[in-house]
Amino acid sequence: MSRIGRKPITIPAGVQVTMADGVVTAKGPKGTLTQKIHPNMTVAIEGTEITVTRPNDEKENRSLHGLTRTLINNMVEGVANGFSKELDVNGVGYRVAKQGKDLVMNLGYSHQVIMSEIEGITIDVPNPNKIIISGPDKQLVGQFAAEVREKRPPEPYKGKGIKYTTEHIRRKEGKTGAKGKK
Repeated sequence: MSRIGRKPITIPAGVQVTMADGVVTAKGPKGTLTQKIHPNMTVAIEGTEITVTRPNDEKENRSLHGLTRTLINNMVEGVANGFSKELDVNGVGYRVAKQGKDLVMNLGYSHQVIMSEIEGITIDVPNPNKIIISGPDKQLVGQFAAEVREKRPPEPYKGKGIKYTTEHIRRKEGKTGAKGKK
């Protein structure tokens, strides 16, 4: 039995979860999220708990069991608390700023890189070397953060570029002169 799939999901105060026609909807202070559930999975909402069950132990149903529970749990947590990703910008002359709903980045290119906020995402720039991306949808926050990081990924020699705050960059040693070689 799936250890993750068996765990019940507790619904925090201020969050409403409904199930209709194979679609789970979660409403909370941070917004509303919907997720289509595979027809093999059974979602039961009883009071302040949600349980996900599977019909049998076939390989496909076993793999869907934990996935379904995790997706619903992320929805409930997202509308209650939200998710965020922090990025650091390292490099001489590299900086970011927020202009209206746009994120303007100077990343060593001959031009500025501009990314607009998308629906469901908020961008915060507390200082010129930090970006905080937040929103209720975990997948959307992670995807947008990856797209921002992709504009200038960190390089292994000096560590210049955009990296996640928790990310560790493996450093490489630079070239050493060919002294004494013939």
